[in-house]
Amino acid sequence: MCPDCEDFARTVLLLGQLALYADTVGADLDFVDAVSPSLAVSLPEPPPGLFPDDYDPDGGPAYPGDS
Repeated sequence: MCPDCEDFARTVLLLGQLALYADTVGADLDFVDAVSPSLAVSLPEPPPGLFPDDYDPDGGPAYPGDS
């Protein structure tokens, strides 16, 4: 696995594990609130080929609050 692919996969895994932890009884939500934004920002660019060539991340539906 290429280094960028490995970093991407590891970060996505950590985000998933953090989300599961946040839903457990007795989870330290202050920890989740402190760590999750930093972890999300550290997510590297997706490896080439992960999304189709014509994929547009800004092409989805408008959500409430979007300008």
